[in-house]
Amino acid sequence: MGPMLLLLGLAILIAPSASYSCYGDISTLQAPVISCTPVRAPDCGMDAVKKTAEVDIVRLRKYEVPIKRVARNLCLDPALIAAIISQESRVGLLLNNGWDQGRRKFGLMQIDRQHDSLYGTWDSEEHINQCSNILVVAINEVRARHPTWTWEQQLRGGICAYRSKIGNVQVYNEDPCHRDNYYVDNVIRRAQYFKRHGF
Repeated sequence: MGPMLLLLGLAILIAPSASYSCYGDISTLQAPVISCTPVRAPDCGMDAVKKTAEVDIVRLRKYEVPIKRVARNLCLDPALIAAIISQESRVGLLLNNGWDQGRRKFGLMQIDRQHDSLYGTWDSEEHINQCSNILVVAINEVRARHPTWTWEQQLRGGICAYRSKIGNVQVYNEDPCHRDNYYVDNVIRRAQYFKRHGF
């Protein structure tokens, strides 16, 4: 009986995420393809998104268990956490000892050094948990401020608000994405790719 329960527990831990996200199904979100401009030439179009995600998913496998454990505890989609890690740091590829080039942001999910506390090492489960908690707070703030929005609008707004919060920006705009949807669309497209590939 004991081994069966252990196997069941492991199966639940690594099971597909759709069954335990409290914030809707990210695979149904709309994310227009980024049009190519001289400024965004390296990361525009669906081919660029797919190539980036294909490269990043190899490095993400190292963090799959902690990502899924954090996601399960917070009722988040692990593909969303993976997508933010990909978007923020390219799964650590862009970091030097856990810091961005300007040494302003720290870790896989890039939290601002001015935050009250930085938990764990740059690629630890503690770091993923801290930043994922910030994401949950951001989504719930958007939900509270905009109860009539659809869950899709609330989730998109929460992703944008997360970006402000990890940068330690305290000002909250009525629409967190009002200036630029690039970040949230990129995160959504990556999350959809990662979800199709086991996250």
